[in-house]
Amino acid sequence: MDGDRRIATGQTTVSTSSTLLNEDFTIDNVSKSYDASSVEQRHDQQDQSVAADGGDDDEDVTENVIREATAGNADLTRTMSVHYIEGPKLYALMGSLTSIFFLVMLDVSIVSTAVPDITSEFNSLADVGWYGTAYLLACASLQPLAGKVYSNFRSKNIYLGCFFVFEVGSLICGVATSSNMLIIGRAIAGIGSSGLMNGGLTILSASMPLHKRPKYFGIMMGLAQMGTICGPIIGGAFTTYVTWRWCFYINLPVGGVAGAILLFFISVPETVKPRTETVTKIILTKLDLIGFVLFAPAAIQVFLALEWGGNKYHWYSATIIGLFCGAGGTAILFGIWEYFQGDKAMAPFSILRLRTVWTSVFAMFLFFGCLQIASYYLPIYFQTVRNASPMMSGVWMLPNVLSQLVATVASGTLVGRMGYYLPWMVAGGSLSSISLGLISTWNPTTSIGKRIGYQILLGFSRGLSMQMPLIAVQNSIHPKFVPVSMALVSFGQTFGGAVFLSICETILSNQLSIDLPKYAPGVDVASIIAAGGSGSAVRAAVGNNPTQLAETLVAYAKSVNAVFWFGAAAAALCACVACGMGWKDIRKKEAPPKPAQEDPEKGLAVATSTANSEQATDVEAEVVKAEKSEEKV
Repeated sequence: MDGDRRIATGQTTVSTSSTLLNEDFTIDNVSKSYDASSVEQRHDQQDQSVAADGGDDDEDVTENVIREATAGNADLTRTMSVHYIEGPKLYALMGSLTSIFFLVMLDVSIVSTAVPDITSEFNSLADVGWYGTAYLLACASLQPLAGKVYSNFRSKNIYLGCFFVFEVGSLICGVATSSNMLIIGRAIAGIGSSGLMNGGLTILSASMPLHKRPKYFGIMMGLAQMGTICGPIIGGAFTTYVTWRWCFYINLPVGGVAGAILLFFISVPETVKPRTETVTKIILTKLDLIGFVLFAPAAIQVFLALEWGGNKYHWYSATIIGLFCGAGGTAILFGIWEYFQGDKAMAPFSILRLRTVWTSVFAMFLFFGCLQIASYYLPIYFQTVRNASPMMSGVWMLPNVLSQLVATVASGTLVGRMGYYLPWMVAGGSLSSISLGLISTWNPTTSIGKRIGYQILLGFSRGLSMQMPLIAVQNSIHPKFVPVSMALVSFGQTFGGAVFLSICETILSNQLSIDLPKYAPGVDVASIIAAGGSGSAVRAAVGNNPTQLAETLVAYAKSVNAVFWFGAAAAALCACVACGMGWKDIRKKEAPPKPAQEDPEKGLAVATSTANSEQATDVEAEVVKAEKSEEKV
């Protein structure tokens, strides 16, 4: 742009500090007289079309603006600085985020073993489904909105606010004096948790360079996802030896320490530029509240239909059909609204239509659904068929837990070194399908070697692919849209888990209705189904008849196997869907900075280099060249 042109209001001199596309260093102190109105107009136009050509062809809008601002002065130099957290403060940040994420995952499954005691104390058997559904409903319906919030406000403040709400909900659950109070507390905790996963990933992304993220994501995801698997163990221990209320109290001391570290000791690098508008104006104009009002009822109606269908109401009842129709109609209105909102939408179409994004969301939907199947139905097998206690069923799942942890950390490290995430996702989905298929062959007399070996394969396969959709999204779109995209992937995770559990509950009930009369003709089918997954309740329903008990256990094992068949099919589909995530080398995105200089007061690593505008153009050219080559693939 010609530096002599001026806008009508006079000469404008700016100092630009922006982030290059997927290159985690900032360009500071670029001062140049230029036509600000023209550049800003082009910047807005490019923002609206930044994702128009697919996940592998995103344009570096920020660098284009910088180049225009510095064009015409070949001698202009600029300082490119990156501020990352490192050393003890990085480890403290990792520990805090991982602890909070672990508590969020723990809250999903810890209630399962406490339900019998809760229903006995409150005499609330009819409310059993709501203890889990209230949490998932609130979490899933708010996750897309949370992405918009993180795109417009400081991530640390929003994250701590969400965590405070989560802690308040946990406290209400712990001191609950009625079933309704417990359900309200679960809903409040779900509201808080809606912004914790994508918020934690957003903070971690801003705190370290791109090539380090897979390793640290792997550590965080691997340790945190253990909360889902360890929930029944911890919940069983609290219920047996203390009180079920500690299933919720545990969030307070652990979370309090983690939150205090974040609040007082960690300065999080921010990717959101300073606000020039009031908070009220941002909320009303940029958060797409109308989109949220349309989206939330659609999600809630789907959840209720899946929760009630086949249990409280028949699938063909007017209530269930009405819920599905209402969800479909509301979803259509939501889609129309989002389309006309453009990039201001809660779920922008320019983002959703990217192959990398929608395949990552769908793959996470399938992957986490399969993970929930194993987390919920392996304990049912061990407790019902093998007559293990809640704690011992957790011990029997240790091969699954430990192999998953090792594979998650290893795959994250290897992706950072090798550069490609797609092979790990496809391999993980394929091996997960094989392992779930093998587990579906279990019966009441399956050997210990098969029980351990098949679980090791399952945990290893899940660890390979757990974080890959998140890595794919981060490395395929403009940083401006990362929080929104992360929120969509998080929604796919939560929604997939809830949908799969509802489907599997129906599969198990229907299969028991078929297998019990076939293998145990003298048993009351209704009483066995009503007993749920409790081994003692099933044995009490059968009575003191060893022959009938053996027949019932065979039927129960075969019915649980049907659930694992469904999981095997979904995992195979996940491997196929993952192929759309793109063959991309994430190492090509980062330009090597000069050696870091330590800032002891802030605990930050500051890497600096100088380059003239001609060198800046070379950086952009390399980015565009790499993206065009990926587009051809």
